[in-house]
Amino acid sequence: MSKKKVSRLRRAKRTRLHIREMEVPRLCVFRTPRHIYAQIISAAGDTVQASASSLDAAVRADNKGNSEDAAKVGKLIAEKASALGLEKVAFDRSGYQYHGRIKALADAAREGGLQF
Repeated sequence: MSKKKVSRLRRAKRTRLHIREMEVPRLCVFRTPRHIYAQIISAAGDTVQASASSLDAAVRADNKGNSEDAAKVGKLIAEKASALGLEKVAFDRSGYQYHGRIKALADAAREGGLQF
């Protein structure tokens, strides 16, 4: 594994230990150069309660892999969370820097009603 990926996973591990103490569901984000994925994982960490990605039909039609698509995914995951009755989650950025597509997804999820 590259040094960059090892560093990112180390940051993610530290964040996830802190989130585990909070005992709330977490909004976990994973990104690739072309797509972005978001999952809401239960507080116990054993089940995925909701998921959305840039591969979903609503987003995929005009997917370019940019911040606009990330915002659409954030809005979609917020809608799915509200349908489940979830309002408060912890944002798990998986060690990625909080800018660009990660920030766009988080802002759209907040606008959609999620609190973190």
